[in-house]
Amino acid sequence: MTVSGSAVPVWLDRHVRDRLGRRVQAALRRARRTGTTQLVSVTAPLPRQVDPSAVVCASRAAGEPWFCLEQPDRDAIALAGLGCARSLEAAGAGRFRTLAERWRDTAARAFCDEISDRPAPPGAGLCALGGFAFAPDGGESRIWSGFAPGSLILPEVCLARRGTATWLTVNAEVAADDTAEQVQQRIDARLETLKQTQLPLVDPAPVGAYAVFSPMPPSHFEEAVRRATERIAAGEFEKVVLAREVDVHAPAPHDPAAVLGLLREAFPSSFVYAVGRGDATFIGATPELLVRRQGQRASTVALAGSTRRSADPAVDDHLGEQLLRSEKERDENAIVARRIARTLAPVAVWVTAAEEPVVIKVANIQHLAAPIRAQLTDPIDAVTLTGLLHPTPAVGAEPTQALAAIPALEGFDRGWYAGPIGWVDAAGDGEFCVALRGALLRGTEGRCYAGCGIVRDSDPASELAETEIKLGVMLPALAG
Repeated sequence: MTVSGSAVPVWLDRHVRDRLGRRVQAALRRARRTGTTQLVSVTAPLPRQVDPSAVVCASRAAGEPWFCLEQPDRDAIALAGLGCARSLEAAGAGRFRTLAERWRDTAARAFCDEISDRPAPPGAGLCALGGFAFAPDGGESRIWSGFAPGSLILPEVCLARRGTATWLTVNAEVAADDTAEQVQQRIDARLETLKQTQLPLVDPAPVGAYAVFSPMPPSHFEEAVRRATERIAAGEFEKVVLAREVDVHAPAPHDPAAVLGLLREAFPSSFVYAVGRGDATFIGATPELLVRRQGQRASTVALAGSTRRSADPAVDDHLGEQLLRSEKERDENAIVARRIARTLAPVAVWVTAAEEPVVIKVANIQHLAAPIRAQLTDPIDAVTLTGLLHPTPAVGAEPTQALAAIPALEGFDRGWYAGPIGWVDAAGDGEFCVALRGALLRGTEGRCYAGCGIVRDSDPASELAETEIKLGVMLPALAG
């Protein structure tokens, strides 16, 4: 749908604009009565196919926050947000609880549409997008500047897609001294910045050379694994996950939009994510769901235990069978599954976990996975559930007290790596994945992260090799 004689799309039709106008008038009355800023929101299906991530990537202004989360093989589900109508941030051990409460209050007071979950894609309607650092006060190092320990943003524009259907949500703040015309002008100006296009391609022949190196030598990681296994053998803890960093310096600034396009093409079964803060983007493709909340149902997966892929189908299947029969890998998976089930039990009527793990295959690696479902006693919101589950032993440690060993063994600030990234809507439904296989991009610098679970029988050289497999997600995307 376009204006006659113009190629500029009409993002909101007359009926939706009328509904928005009534919301703005109601919000102005409350703002002037209370002296507080109000939120207005309107949601509607678009009459044409739109690529949410491509629109957001092409339309973002320098320095403004943006967000993309896709799982292409899952009915082309995608959610993308641009700009900031309201930002919620928190730090410390209570950051999940704080943001859950602030979001509930925000959603309860907003003038917004009630969205039926039947025709609309997940995330359509009033929705906060963002993520959390791995540690309660993670992201304090310079490299993670702009990424708060807990950050949810209500975007100015949000696009949600499932299949070929895309829904648009527009959000705006209304102050007591605003006029209806001023609010509408701001919304129109934001919509006029939206561009329909495709994600760009990675430059196949850049001028200049890439440099790939580890801030700490691989031997540092092997030594950390050795020290961890000694402490496990001494009975200090049962399992700990250790990660390492690898830097990619490019001859020209990394293009997050092109990297996003490459990742979703190469890893369609994974959660492909990108979160922009200031001049940096945290981007990756993770296979791991932390939690999905739909009403009083919660679902998650214990994902732990890995092996490589092979181009030979027979060898690939053999590797998967070895993985499935490996006592070490099965024990690692069982540790994660037990913790998740134990955590959900106090807030659920019932919890069911698969009796046996299955092998799931993504482009460059195979994992053991054990699906877990729960019927919640009360409709606990997605952010609160995320706080209960994070960090699982798949990215942290068992028991929980052993988390304190991770920074000393690794020697760096994980920031948002291995933290939850996702969304929550006005009803408390939402989805958070674990931000693995990712990289933090800033200008020509890209820092990649990969880790693996360490148990009693872990071998330092084998664990180092596993990180190389996992780094195979981001290194080819950044270094060609």
